[in-house]
Amino acid sequence: MTKLSPETREKLKGVSTATLSSALYKRGLRNQMVQDVRPLSAPKGGSMVGEAYTLRYMPAREDLNPMTVFRNHSHPQRKAVEECPPGAVLVMDSRKDARAASAGGILVTRLMVRGVAGVVTDGGFRDSAEIAALDIPSYHNRPSAPTNITLHQAIDINVPTGCGDAPVFPGDIVVGDADGVIIIPAEIVDEIANEAVEMTAFEDFVIERVRGGQKTLGLYPPTDESNLEAFAAWRKQNGR
Repeated sequence: MTKLSPETREKLKGVSTATLSSALYKRGLRNQMVQDVRPLSAPKGGSMVGEAYTLRYMPAREDLNPMTVFRNHSHPQRKAVEECPPGAVLVMDSRKDARAASAGGILVTRLMVRGVAGVVTDGGFRDSAEIAALDIPSYHNRPSAPTNITLHQAIDINVPTGCGDAPVFPGDIVVGDADGVIIIPAEIVDEIANEAVEMTAFEDFVIERVRGGQKTLGLYPPTDESNLEAFAAWRKQNGR
C-alpha cells in the first residue's frame, strides 16, 4: 500500500473535496467523486484522509452465502475489518445497493478501535444511528434493512473496485468532508495536495473580498492583474 506522507495528509485535511475535484478535473480526471454517498458521521478536526483499503461485494448466490459463512475467519468482510491498516480508509463497493448492509455497528466500532481513519460504502449500514455516534467518519448511501444480509456476498479484499462509480485502486487516497468523498490517484497525491492548498488560500482571499462588497468579475477568476497583486499582499499579511 502507498504510504501517505504526514505532510501531505495534513494538507489534505485542510482542503475541500470541491477544491480537490477542480484540481483533478484540470488533469482530465472527472469521475473521482464517489456518487450517492453522504456523511453519517462527519469528520472532526479536518477532512477524513487515508489510503484506500477496499472490500468488494457482488450479488449473493444463496447456496454460497448462508449465515454460517460469517463463522469463517477468512471471510472477506471479517478479514477486511481486521486487516485494514490504521490510518487507512475502508472503501466498500456495494454496487450502489443499500438493500443489504455493508456492515453494522459492531464491525465499524472495531475499525474505530483499530485506528482506521474512516469507512465508506456506496451501499448502506445497519445500526446507522449507532455508527453516527462513533468517533470515526462514515459515509453511506442510506440505512439498510437489517435483515437483508444475504443479498450481497463479500467476495474480495484490496482489489480495484468501483465505489459509487469512482475508480478506487488500493493505496489511492480517500478524502471525505461534509460534501462527500473523493478519490485521488496515489501517484499524483502530493502535487494535488500542494495545488489544493494554493487554491484554498486564493479562495479564502476571494471570499473575504466578496464579503467586503467586491464584484467577482476580474476577481474570480483573477483576470484583473490588480487582484493578483492584492492577493500577494494578503498572503504576506496573513502568513498564507
